[in-house]
Amino acid sequence: MIETGRLMLRPLDDRDRDAVFAINGDPRVGDWLAGAQDRAQSDAFVDRVMAHQAEHGFSFWGVAPKASGAVVGLTGLIVMGDDLPPGPCVEVGWRFAPDAWGQGYASEAARAALDWGFANRDLAEIIAITATTNLASQAVMRRVGMAPDPARDFDHPKLAADHPLRRHVLFSARRP
Repeated sequence: MIETGRLMLRPLDDRDRDAVFAINGDPRVGDWLAGAQDRAQSDAFVDRVMAHQAEHGFSFWGVAPKASGAVVGLTGLIVMGDDLPPGPCVEVGWRFAPDAWGQGYASEAARAALDWGFANRDLAEIIAITATTNLASQAVMRRVGMAPDPARDFDHPKLAADHPLRRHVLFSARRP
């Protein structure tokens, strides 16, 4: 478990399925993930996250404000395979319920995940990717000290050539 000034980050478990579905199923979140997920897709996502945690000792973690204890988002580290152009590498990522947007939770949690990754894993670099149009996520990347690396921007191979989210930017954080 990771603790920040306002937040707790912890591995997901079965009790989080409803909260994760509320996030993954929201069309406003889906706008940045190539579509909202139905319950089966969201549960499969939770299964993959829990399996990743078991295999690697890290994954997307549930993010809960200390004041409420309710999961309002996900932030963490994932191993990106070589099926995407930046891989293989470790990526920091996040997604939050729209009610949690604009409160600084993504930046606070992402900074904690980066710090944890560099302190607990032998990583020279952690990357983040997002669609070129996702300026809010790019702002989070800048706030946590990540730098754009335009030479590594890419077209997401899992999205159609005409998909509005196809072009992705890459930001990098190097071991301090």
